[in-house]
Amino acid sequence: MRFELTQEQQLFREMVREFAAKEVAPRAKQVDEEGVFPHETIKKMGELGLMGVAIPPAYGGAGADTVCYAIAMEEIARACASTSTVMTVNNSLVGDLLYRFGSEAQKLRYLVPLAGGRTVACYALSEPGAGSDAAGQQTTVRKDGNVFVLNGTKNFITNALEADFAVVFATVDRGIRAKGVCALIVEKGTPGFTITKVEKKLGIRGSSCCQLLFEECRVPAENLVGEVGQGFKIAMATLDSGRIGVAAQAVGIAQGALDISLGYSMQRVAFEKPIASFQAIQWMIADIATRTEAARLMTYRAAWLKDRGGRYTREASMAKLLASETANFAATKALQIHGGYGYIYDFPAQRLFRDARITEIYEGTSEIQRVVIAQHLLS
Repeated sequence: MRFELTQEQQLFREMVREFAAKEVAPRAKQVDEEGVFPHETIKKMGELGLMGVAIPPAYGGAGADTVCYAIAMEEIARACASTSTVMTVNNSLVGDLLYRFGSEAQKLRYLVPLAGGRTVACYALSEPGAGSDAAGQQTTVRKDGNVFVLNGTKNFITNALEADFAVVFATVDRGIRAKGVCALIVEKGTPGFTITKVEKKLGIRGSSCCQLLFEECRVPAENLVGEVGQGFKIAMATLDSGRIGVAAQAVGIAQGALDISLGYSMQRVAFEKPIASFQAIQWMIADIATRTEAARLMTYRAAWLKDRGGRYTREASMAKLLASETANFAATKALQIHGGYGYIYDFPAQRLFRDARITEIYEGTSEIQRVVIAQHLLS
């Protein structure tokens, strides 16, 4: 069993790490405090292939593997979790979905510019009454000649304000739940498609979170992804991939927490000694480092399994569960190590603390991950 990265993966990590240090980290404070979407950074990331890491070059991507994607997500999140959120939606929730399930025409029209960072997209699954219960879609779709007509509301949709198009999930029959769900590509500006609310969030403030409304929204039939009734299967398969991305994001947040804890504890003096010399601080740092490394290895394993074409649902859920809880543990300890300064906006500890919290909620709560894991073990 080999644990080291390949030479290509190591070089890829070095490239992303250098980019993150020069282009992402210096803007992280502004992105968070002002709630600024990092347009220029996303454009540069697209030029480097980071908005479609595992998408083949024929469709605008870098043609790397999922392990490289996890590496890239970690390095960007380590510098700025908001920026990594934009990245993971384009890569996992929309890019991977279109590559695996989209038609050739859909790939050429939507995936190529998406993977190249020239467009941004969003994934519209959650609803006011359908979060963890994704099969309980209330948004409806009906066929009318050569178009599909959408009616309903979507909630907590990441990147929606900036997105050029959305992949929207709706049902042809609420009574048949999962069997009636469809996935459709809906372009921004389509009549009947409006953003009704932009949420004010605790963290990840550089990426928008919106409520969408569809009122007799007419979508061309060729924008149906897959077939009628395949939407739930597409959504769940996409979330498996997305959970690897969120796990990697959480690892990056945890590593960022370790970075600032090491730096601060060696500089901060109390009782005439750097606080790093005290056992209480050393134990917190050791726990952050140990849990972060465990989460990283589990995330890489899930990515490795995906690259080999095998089943990875359980492993993706395990990675997402462990990594998200590790990110929150690490950010909490980092804030504690900083003491009063950790609670002040001038220091990054509070930003990591706020950004970490969502990783246990979006793309499947920790409770849902435990359900998925248990079901696989008991089946």
